[in-house]
Amino acid sequence: MASSVRDALSKVECADGRTFIQRFSVPYEFPVYFTRDVFSDANHIFSEAMGQSANGRRRRVVFLVDEGPIREMPDLPRRIAAYVTSQGDTMELAGPVEVIEGGERCKNDPQIVERLQHKLVSYGMDRHAYVVAVGGGAFLDLVGYVAATTHRGIRHIRIPTTVLAQNDSGVGVKNGVNAFGFKNMLGTFVPPVAVINDSAFIDVLPGRDKRAGMAEAVKVALIRDGAFFDWLEEKAEALALFASEPLDRLIRHCALLHMRQISTGGDPFERGSGRPLDFGHWSAHKLEALSNYELRHGEAVAIGIAIDTRYSVLAGLMPPGGDERVRALLERLGFNLWHPACDARRESDGQRLVLAGLEEFREHLGGELTITLLKSLGTSVDVHAMDHGLLDDAIEWLRPRDGS
Repeated sequence: MASSVRDALSKVECADGRTFIQRFSVPYEFPVYFTRDVFSDANHIFSEAMGQSANGRRRRVVFLVDEGPIREMPDLPRRIAAYVTSQGDTMELAGPVEVIEGGERCKNDPQIVERLQHKLVSYGMDRHAYVVAVGGGAFLDLVGYVAATTHRGIRHIRIPTTVLAQNDSGVGVKNGVNAFGFKNMLGTFVPPVAVINDSAFIDVLPGRDKRAGMAEAVKVALIRDGAFFDWLEEKAEALALFASEPLDRLIRHCALLHMRQISTGGDPFERGSGRPLDFGHWSAHKLEALSNYELRHGEAVAIGIAIDTRYSVLAGLMPPGGDERVRALLERLGFNLWHPACDARRESDGQRLVLAGLEEFREHLGGELTITLLKSLGTSVDVHAMDHGLLDDAIEWLRPRDGS
């Protein structure tokens, strides 16, 4: 045996003389930038995010853009192309800026995935090139999955354009598409090279989408930061009017809490059964589907948060009163906490269809059911079973008091 092989084997743990344990670790690190007008000639953050080319060649880049922001910024593709041209000594477009339908629908069509993968291959994109996604959370999920599965991984930069994407999903490490009737059934855990939060996109975002993203801020405040929840209550009226300063602060603080959970939570790739950042999501995912995606993700999350907060009180996990504060905050922010999907029932036994979301949530993670609930406003606790009778009561609590 060559000495180099013996040296290498001596560093591999051997349990019983027959089984050799291969062990290595890979550090993950990526910047999250907060800026304005990222495609302005005077803004160098995008160039910084791409880094220096190791071989001195210009870095090849493809831009995939959600049609949502295009409706408010019709000249965005031209501005992107002009920016790359102005940086011509360091980067080049591998193909024209591609505009694609966004929203949850883009994650439901496998032909979109295959078409984009084929496009990247036809452009000659390699693992040293960059795929840049500009869009909302669902769109970022799609493009991240395409980038991660082409050439076993092409470098990927996210430029989130919605409140929900900037303060939550866009700063995470998950990518995915819907398949076989389930949300995010196909996906990867591949961190981006960088995330660039540009506040100019928030200025032109429709009000409904601004509001939807606030649900994730309420969520992370409830499970991790009681003082942030107090601040949200204090600023609720200004946030409901989409005042720029408090909305910018909400996005930044929520994003930082999300990043801290990923880095210190101990399970960023969800190998276990717990998923605290999905507080309120087991029902939200099901309500989205039951509403045929009439409900925005954030709107469904607001309902899910209210259900699980009320359940926490009914189950004796949290003192009474906190549920009323959460409901009041969500309503002051402008959320409607009832949708006909809440009352959709199975014909055979009259059980609410939304309750099937519990089993779907368990199956998605595998192992035992683990649901994050509340001990107090700002402190979470995991449980492994939920009482359907109490859940019915929690949902009924949300029914409009005038019966409408």
